[in-house]
Amino acid sequence: MGAFHAVSVTVKKSPHVIIYPCPDNAFRVRTRVNPLCRSEQQARAVSEPRDTLFADPLGETNPFRFDAEVARVFPDMIRRSVPGYTTVVSMSGLLAGRYATAGSNLYDLGCSLGASTLAMRQNIRAADCCIIAVDNAAAMLDRCRSVIDSDTHDTRVELVQADIADIPIVDASVVVLNFTLQFIPLAQRADVMQRIYRGLRPGGILVLSEKVTIADPQLDALNIDLHHQFKREHGYSDLEIARKRNAIDNVLIPETLDVHRERARLAGFDSCDVWFQCFNFASLIALKA
Repeated sequence: MGAFHAVSVTVKKSPHVIIYPCPDNAFRVRTRVNPLCRSEQQARAVSEPRDTLFADPLGETNPFRFDAEVARVFPDMIRRSVPGYTTVVSMSGLLAGRYATAGSNLYDLGCSLGASTLAMRQNIRAADCCIIAVDNAAAMLDRCRSVIDSDTHDTRVELVQADIADIPIVDASVVVLNFTLQFIPLAQRADVMQRIYRGLRPGGILVLSEKVTIADPQLDALNIDLHHQFKREHGYSDLEIARKRNAIDNVLIPETLDVHRERARLAGFDSCDVWFQCFNFASLIALKA
């Protein structure tokens, strides 16, 4: 078992938090009158550092890693790179609110800057819960800490710097694994899923979101092309798209949805299927009876 470090976070009150993606009530912004999401988009254009990490044609392309430079531009990077990310995070919060049970732990594995942690925290109504937010990148956790410190909600949050392959899952009602398993070595993924299953309470839920491959080669090629078009329409150049893809090859290893479903079944989950997909990005829920 690898060593890890946990830090309890003290909440400071503020009217709201400016962070991408929108907090969990971004979904309600679209269905009720609330200007938060629109004002956030305007604020991002002014204050959000723009991702230009792969814009230099003479720059060296090293394997992708979540260092301080990535952490600095991550909100812009994820917004312009992952279609449906805001929806996935917002609905992760909604699902957490539905499945959290009193006195349980909720895990955000690969928490990055804390978007899913924040969405969960703002939806939890069950008493005496704790969110354990885990990431192995110190630069990500440093920024995550400032986000959580600014939030207005009371659910306790522990930030843990560790590899998710080493973190124990204990007495959990909800585990969120948003775009994280894809960075774990293939040989370790089954063990991660099995430990999540064992650590969940009966009736618990896993939210698993991933970049995926499509079994049909023509459809796979189409979805890759559509994803690249999405990135171009969000301001990335062909050079940036190509350099990012070279950097992330062999770092992010996607799998098919069938592989994810079968791994969940073998881990013990009673039900598992897709609830959201946009191009080659999908989110599944897996339920423990």
